[in-house]
Amino acid sequence: VQLQASGGGLVQSGGSLRLSCAASKRPFSNYAMGWFRQAPGKEREIVATIGWSGTAIYYADSVKGRFTISRDIAKNAVYLQMNSLKPEDTAVYYCAAQKGRSTPSTIVHGYDYWGQGTQVTVSS
Repeated sequence: VQLQASGGGLVQSGGSLRLSCAASKRPFSNYAMGWFRQAPGKEREIVATIGWSGTAIYYADSVKGRFTISRDIAKNAVYLQMNSLKPEDTAVYYCAAQKGRSTPSTIVHGYDYWGQGTQVTVSS
């Protein structure tokens, strides 16, 4: 599976961005998906996950109420709508795919495939 993340950029605090992740593999529905992020000098951390059917959604406490994860099976894509962005959201954002139809993992090692990352920078 090849994953291509896009949609990052520079935005002011309080602004919004929508990240997209396009997957090459069909059927895309056989994979749970996750968004992670990694800030300079920090470990990669979970942001949100979504199960193969679009349920089993999880958000990290730090983004709950501000970010929304969704997926479009027909388009082989997963999205992360990010609102009310804060400077502490600045990081490289990665999408990842987990094989099978189990509950999505919230740890890095639970995922089998990774996109290349897209930079999100939030200025204060």
